[in-house]
Amino acid sequence: MINKTRQLMAGKSNEQLSVDACIAAGMKVGSNVYGLINCTIDYGSCWLIEIGDNVMFGPEVYLLSHDTSTKRFVNYTRVGKIIIGRNVFVGARVFIMPNVTIGENSIIGSCSVVTRDVPPNVVVAGNPARVITTVEAYRKKIEEEFERSPKFDSSYTLPGGITPDKVRQMNEEIIENGYVR
Repeated sequence: MINKTRQLMAGKSNEQLSVDACIAAGMKVGSNVYGLINCTIDYGSCWLIEIGDNVMFGPEVYLLSHDTSTKRFVNYTRVGKIIIGRNVFVGARVFIMPNVTIGENSIIGSCSVVTRDVPPNVVVAGNPARVITTVEAYRKKIEEEFERSPKFDSSYTLPGGITPDKVRQMNEEIIENGYVR
């Protein structure tokens, strides 16, 4: 109860306190990092985690800098660094395992399990994550799709106050993909 009161008085959620505690313990975080508050961070060895500038995390990402499965064999837990380069996007529910470096400008697809290094400028996905394409090829594909897809302004979102008529319109117009601001 006392801890809960202190948290409320500090105006921070449990998640933010966790991120702050990890940074205080030695985790390195660059500027313009978004979504880290929604991640599960390996507090027990968080000082082995380094996140570059301009990184965006989807919800429920796990940053695991330890692997306890080794304990049954050698009576020690394996630990390893996690280094995430600049300008990286990490999709929802991704697991990043110990001893992994993610190269700059890369995209990690949702629900991927990253067990090996990711080169710069690539898109990876899967379990285990593997290279699917380059970021440049992905960008071209998305730009072409964007040109032929319906586009909607922010009034087509819940925060933008979407109306029942706009819900109906959006459902009618989206055949494959659409884009919302």
